[in-house]
Amino acid sequence: MLRPRKMRYLELTVLKNDMDAVLEYLGKRAAVQFPVSAAAESKKAATISQIIDRLKNAASFLSMEIPAEISEDSVLPGEGDQALAENLCAIIEELMKRRTDAQTEKDHICKAIDETDAFSKMNAPFSDLEHLSYLTLRIGRLESRDLPVLRENLRDRAVIIPLERASGEAEEKILAASSRKGRFALDSQLNKFSFEPAAIPADFKGIPSEILSGLKEQLAQIETELEKINAEKEQLRKNVCNDIRRHICSWMTAHAIEEIKTRFTVTDSVYHFSGWTPADNVNEISGGLLEFTGGRIAIRTYSPDEVPSIRSGSEKVPVSMKHGAFVKGFEPLVFSYGAPLYGTIDPTPLVAFFFTIIFGIMFGDAGQGSVLLLAGILIKKIPRLFGKFANFSTPLIAIGVSSMIMGFLAGSVFTNEKLLIAPTMAITGAVTGHPVDRILHILPMAEEGGSITKLLYFFGFTVCIGIVINSLGLIINIYNRFTLKKYQAAIFSKTGLAGIFMFWYAISIAARLLFGGSFQWFDFAGLLTPVFLIFFGPVIWRIISKERPVLEEGLFLFIMEGFVEILETVSNYVSNTVSFLRVGAFALSHAVLSFIVFRFTDDLAFSSAGGTFSAILIMLLGNSIIIVLEGMIVAIQVIRLQYYEFFNKFFIETGVEFAPFRFKIKNKTT
Repeated sequence: MLRPRKMRYLELTVLKNDMDAVLEYLGKRAAVQFPVSAAAESKKAATISQIIDRLKNAASFLSMEIPAEISEDSVLPGEGDQALAENLCAIIEELMKRRTDAQTEKDHICKAIDETDAFSKMNAPFSDLEHLSYLTLRIGRLESRDLPVLRENLRDRAVIIPLERASGEAEEKILAASSRKGRFALDSQLNKFSFEPAAIPADFKGIPSEILSGLKEQLAQIETELEKINAEKEQLRKNVCNDIRRHICSWMTAHAIEEIKTRFTVTDSVYHFSGWTPADNVNEISGGLLEFTGGRIAIRTYSPDEVPSIRSGSEKVPVSMKHGAFVKGFEPLVFSYGAPLYGTIDPTPLVAFFFTIIFGIMFGDAGQGSVLLLAGILIKKIPRLFGKFANFSTPLIAIGVSSMIMGFLAGSVFTNEKLLIAPTMAITGAVTGHPVDRILHILPMAEEGGSITKLLYFFGFTVCIGIVINSLGLIINIYNRFTLKKYQAAIFSKTGLAGIFMFWYAISIAARLLFGGSFQWFDFAGLLTPVFLIFFGPVIWRIISKERPVLEEGLFLFIMEGFVEILETVSNYVSNTVSFLRVGAFALSHAVLSFIVFRFTDDLAFSSAGGTFSAILIMLLGNSIIIVLEGMIVAIQVIRLQYYEFFNKFFIETGVEFAPFRFKIKNKTT
């Protein structure tokens, strides 16, 4: 398919009560692109955002994977789902608070133990505790009934540790520890509950033994509490993991719908909105909407030339491609440069074909190609493991196969030039009657007198590929210009009919001279005619279209622009064609590097007792370097050839990629 899909403009009028269901239907099918416009978040969308944030925080606390995208089986929240989600969040948030409080208390106790333990080893008066950097200690008695209230009031500002309680008494001895910063809050709260400080002798040195033991006992208790909380957390994660994931996806769906609704026109009873969809989807979408709404929807369709914004040029029709698995893998390469204009030729099939062929020529090795092939298959089978690299699975498979074929022709397997000799001779002997050790000689050898000639033929072949690709770029541009009714550019420009005629005629002269012919008198006419048309094209077109003045910018500027245009045309065609010599150059460099690795490996294998191990090491290291580094370099060069020698012939103006409103993003996970 060499043209983007035909598009249709939809106008829909939907009852308010059906709106959410209609958008859910469209979103799951990813079939309609709505206008992009900024809109303020509605109150309902803000509420949904808060629910999603609470659910994501809960999922994060439970150490479960947070769905970043909506799954294929997500549905809109039903009645009571908000209460269920909030209740679920409340349960988890209560556990989160318990864990946070326990961890905070543990941190405080640990700091208190560290300083208390350090002070206990010093022969200093107990009163010097006031000079510690962290601790403020208070030891005394407090009524047992006041202890829970005191803890609640102080919360994370102090640690209260029971030391002892006499049997039958209403009071108990406590240790209160806080940071220096919290000393005044601690004393204020203790005074409220009639705290009686314990009498410590003025000459007492060190730390009372019950303080350190009390702190350690409290630490053991809080660690037990944390273990209990973690066990509850793990059990809760097992019980509610799927529910949280379902709620997140469900509310993300609702948020997307609320967000898109703010862009539409709304009255008391209906929504009115519009968007683009591929023409081959119209019947399915329209039929589905009419069926599940019971006919309570109005749908009108328009072709692009019936849309006022398209006719005026203020909007572009979005471009949607429809390709098979092989060609689709190369769509990112095309769209990274730009989307073709609607109605023009889709270059993706040509890009897929030439990218695969050129890469294989430059990276010919059956073994190294098999590594690329296996990498592509692995990425295709386990896409989640490779993230964004999953898009490159098809190109990797394609260039892997291409490299393997070229490697077989050149007789190279993991740089080894001997393994394929026997099968190649058997095949060529059976087919042609003249067995040869390899079909294609890239690396010239001194003992092979004809190998240089074969190499020159190979370079000539790569130039022919360049001629074909340049010609296709020009043909695509000419077709596009006529389709867009830009006739001047289609006929008189350097990438129009005049330009391609000059290019082809120059190629024919070069081919004739190469095969022993000579330059003829009529060649002047063949070259000067397109030069004349390119130089005087603007003037000729203004005369034909009756535009005045004929010399829009004046005679001098017209002459200067004409000469520059001719010089640029000639230099571009020469450089664009010669540029494809790099295909042969990189194929040669690949062969040279492979030969070096092979010779090192072959020489080491029989050099000494440890030579086999060294040979294997060199082979593995050499092939790894070639696959990774040279593979990247070759890929960059192929992309460069596509961009600068092909795309710039016709990508004068880019279009807009079709980006439909969608829900179905990733498969359901368990």
